[in-house]
Amino acid sequence: MRLRIGQSSIAIERGDITDWEVDAIVNAANSTLAMGTGVAGAIKRKGGVIIEEEAMRQGPVEVGEAVLTTGGNLAATHVIHAAVMGSDLKTDGEKITTTTRAVLALAAKHRITSLALPALGTGVGRVPPAVSADAMLNAVLAHLKGGPAGLKRVVFVLYQDDAYKAFTDTLKRLGGVQ
Repeated sequence: MRLRIGQSSIAIERGDITDWEVDAIVNAANSTLAMGTGVAGAIKRKGGVIIEEEAMRQGPVEVGEAVLTTGGNLAATHVIHAAVMGSDLKTDGEKITTTTRAVLALAAKHRITSLALPALGTGVGRVPPAVSADAMLNAVLAHLKGGPAGLKRVVFVLYQDDAYKAFTDTLKRLGGVQ
């Protein structure tokens, strides 16, 4: 599913985020920036330990902050580590919104034009996919509607069926798509 906003597009796709050829992929991180399981583990396995080493040199960070590292051996040039939870591994819609905004601000600062994001908080954080979809898509839509954006392509790359359905349904509702 795809939606155009000005010069930018938002897409919802099924797949493995580590395969996407974009300027940056987003890692669902904890505040220590250590890369253990889930999306982080997959990024570290495919992209190399250099990504984690570079991230940890910039941490720890507060929940809601984001840092940029190399993409290592990934197709993506960079990884944005989005600290969506602390060491307690708990998160919620508000933290996901704040963290998504931090990702978008960092992308703008580094002139990133294409970005792939997972469903933040839905793995270890145990947030329902619909909550993550609502928080993330509202933040991205507000960012893109807020004026000329350097971000031309935003892709939500979702691995699980329930996340794909939640993000598709939410984008249809928020974007006014029939």
